[in-house]
Order: sequence, then C-alpha cells, then structure tokens
Amino acid sequence: MKVETLLPLGKVDPGLRKPRLDYDLKCISEEASLVESLGYDALMFEETKQDPFIACALAAAATNNLKIGTAIALAFPRSPAVTALTSWNIQHLSSGRFVLGLGTQVKGHIERRYGQKWNKPGPWMREYVLALREIWASWQEGRQPSAVGDIYKITMTNPLFNPGPIKYPFIPIHLAAVNPYMSMVAGEVAEGVRPHPVCTPRYIKEVMWPEIRRGLDKSCRGNSHFCVAIKPLIATGADRFELDKNKEDVRARIAFYGATWAYRKTFEFNGLGKIAEKLRFLSKKNDWEKMPSLIDDDILNEYACVGLHEDIVSVLKDKYNGIVTNVEFSIPISEKNPEGIRRMVRALNSS
Repeated sequence: MKVETLLPLGKVDPGLRKPRLDYDLKCISEEASLVESLGYDALMFEETKQDPFIACALAAAATNNLKIGTAIALAFPRSPAVTALTSWNIQHLSSGRFVLGLGTQVKGHIERRYGQKWNKPGPWMREYVLALREIWASWQEGRQPSAVGDIYKITMTNPLFNPGPIKYPFIPIHLAAVNPYMSMVAGEVAEGVRPHPVCTPRYIKEVMWPEIRRGLDKSCRGNSHFCVAIKPLIATGADRFELDKNKEDVRARIAFYGATWAYRKTFEFNGLGKIAEKLRFLSKKNDWEKMPSLIDDDILNEYACVGLHEDIVSVLKDKYNGIVTNVEFSIPISEKNPEGIRRMVRALNSS
C-alpha cells in the first residue's frame, strides 16, 4: 500500500470536538520536508480552515519526490476553469507530483455557505471532471476548449489567460465518494476514489468496488492502476493510557458521522440504522456529549483501526490489504524518535 498523511502529523479531527492541532501555513515547508524524510508516499491537504491549493503549492516547492494533493478540495463552489488553472500551476511547480482530489460537499453547504444553486451531485461531478480534462487538453494542444454540458459551457480562452503547455500535463483526479453512484462516476472519469472514513472495508469491497468496476467498464479501462485511498479512523497510542484517550476521540467522531444523514447508508449496511437514528435525534437536541456513549467497542472496532503502536500496522494491513491501494497513516510523531514512525511507514509500504 502507498502511505499518505496530513499535517500536522497525527491530526485527528474528532468531529464533535475542537481539534487539538491544526496546521500552520507558515510551517508547511518545514513539515512537508519532514514528511518526505519519513518515507511517506504522499502529503494530502483537506479543505477546512485553510485553502488546500495554497498548502499544496508550499509543500511542492519544499519537496522533491513526495506526491502532493488535495484530499479533498471542494469542486462545486469553484468554476472548473478556476480549478483547472490552479491545478495546472501546481502540477508545473511540482514537476508532475500533484493529485487533484475533489468532493461535492452537501446541499446545505453549497446553498447556504457558498450561495450556489444545487444540482444532482453525481452528474454534476461527472461533467465537472470532463470539463477539467477538456480545459487542460486545450492548453496543452493550443486550441479553444469545448466543454459543453447541462451545467457548464466553456468554449473560449485567449493568450492572456492561457498558461500554455507544461511538461507533465496529466493530472490524476480522485473523487470523494460514499454512495454507489459516485463510485461509478469515479470509475468512469477519474483515476481514483477516496471513500469516506465511515466506509468500512466490507462496504468498500461489497458496495463501492462493484460500482467502480462498472464505471471502469464504461470507460473501457482496467482497474490495475485505479487508486482507492482510504483515510481510516485510527485509535492508537504508545501505551494503554494514550490508547484509551484516543479511543474516546474516535468514538466521538464515529458518533458525529452516524448522526449525519449523508453517511446513513454505511451505518445501515452494518445493521446500525437504529443507532444512527438515535445519534441524529441527540444531535438535533444538541446533546453532543451523550452521543459517543452509543458507540460501543464492537462499533468502534468495525469503523476504526484500534491498537497500540506496536500493533497498529498489523491492524491496518488486516483490514485493508487487497481492498485499497493507499492508506492515510496519521499518528503523532515523537521529535525524539522519528525512527518509530519511519519504521511503521516502511512496514505499511511493504504490504
């Protein structure tokens, strides 16, 4: 498996609670260099409080071999033409190391946080990706773009706004997905899929992979190079005290996701529809602190990788070998002993 991480190393956003850490854009160059030195294959940035494209550019300039990417950036608030230009610039800066991960966000955020009109997300994302590909091809080939669909009609550029060809014009696109339809779209038009953390190995294998293959068949591509990159929920620690503390944070995060309607299918798949309904009820009452108590150890172990540092690599391998190609491995690093995490990254990479 390829091994990815986020910044700061060991960041876990519990969902219900404020994160202990967040990365500082001023420190990205130094931290990206550290990630590269530890043997990670890729450093990914999510779109929450900072612009992931700015972070990617800073990390790309500070590294030589590390893949850099968004996991994920929001597609729909941006025109494909805006995303195309930013991605083209970072691909050039990184000498071909950029991976564009895109997600939809939910209707409420698109309409009320970004002020955009909502469309059906699957067809919208398909058209968005095809528009990106057409814009990039037009720059590389020196012609006008022709991306005409139900939502976008992009047919014009001129020398002032055309960045021209670059040495590494192919930019892999990964799509965030939970439901079967988006999995199929990813198989058809993208190079990878990024399942949500609540997509368990069995859900990925039995629900998502059949749809990915359908999409690959539609595009007449095989799956040998298709990427499935999971961001697993990890509860680990150097000792039992630290492990138990992190388990409670992960319980809170599972509870938060269980209360979210967009992820209901993954809980129903595991026979937890009634638990998800209780979580949703508590969330509407703002009883946030009561919610983690509904996540017992069986549910915790179903949705998360749980174990001491000495065991966690084996837990990850047992869960995901043969099902995913990339795994995000984010645990706190000891500045006094970086060799520990370097050894774990190497062990994961050998699987």
